[in-house]
Amino acid sequence: MSLEIKGLFKRYGELEIFRDFSTSFPEGEITCILGPSGCGKTTLLNIIGNIVAPDSGTLSGFDGKVISYIFQDPRLLPWKSVMGNIEFVLDRNMHPAERRKITDKFIQLVELQNFTGYYPSELSGGMRQRVSIARAFAYPSDLILMDEPLKGLDVKLKLNLVQTFSRIWQEDRRTVIFVTHDVDEALLLGNEILVLSKPPAVVVMQNKIEIPVGDRSVDSDYFKKTKLKLLESLG
Repeated sequence: MSLEIKGLFKRYGELEIFRDFSTSFPEGEITCILGPSGCGKTTLLNIIGNIVAPDSGTLSGFDGKVISYIFQDPRLLPWKSVMGNIEFVLDRNMHPAERRKITDKFIQLVELQNFTGYYPSELSGGMRQRVSIARAFAYPSDLILMDEPLKGLDVKLKLNLVQTFSRIWQEDRRTVIFVTHDVDEALLLGNEILVLSKPPAVVVMQNKIEIPVGDRSVDSDYFKKTKLKLLESLG
């Protein structure tokens, strides 16, 4: 099954972002969207998330989908602890013991069990992003939208968060659409990679990654070869 976008048009004043743009996203997979700055990656994510309306075009398969988000800024509630931020997205009518069980599960998956009572101001940037990842997965969504959540982080921290996300995603294989400018992130996380051109955007390349997400390494020949191909497509 796929989520499909057909005949999408979107412009901001004189700038035409999409002109008769079409693509699809396989369900139960991680699709990474790459492309030059200003090509419409975030606009596409916002159209999918109903934050921005397209000028015209159809989106098929998205109706009724519950969506959660992971942004570059973790957007945690500063007055709530790690546990409180994750519990916040759970159903208020859920039995307290069940809420605690779900919260504990995701806190353990992101390895923050020693920080459950800490507030966002007491956490490092990487730890706050781990809480954001846990919260997005704890929320009973069908689709997770990620807008450059690892941008600006140092390489070691970025790889740590990629591993965290990979581990938690493999628990339930939710559909993920992940916007990034970083080829390494896309190759480490994506099942499918979509490369967009400058606006008006077209799909330059749509590549399926055959290696299982948990088995990828920046040192592998496959990684290096595919990275070179992607960099060439990005110009």
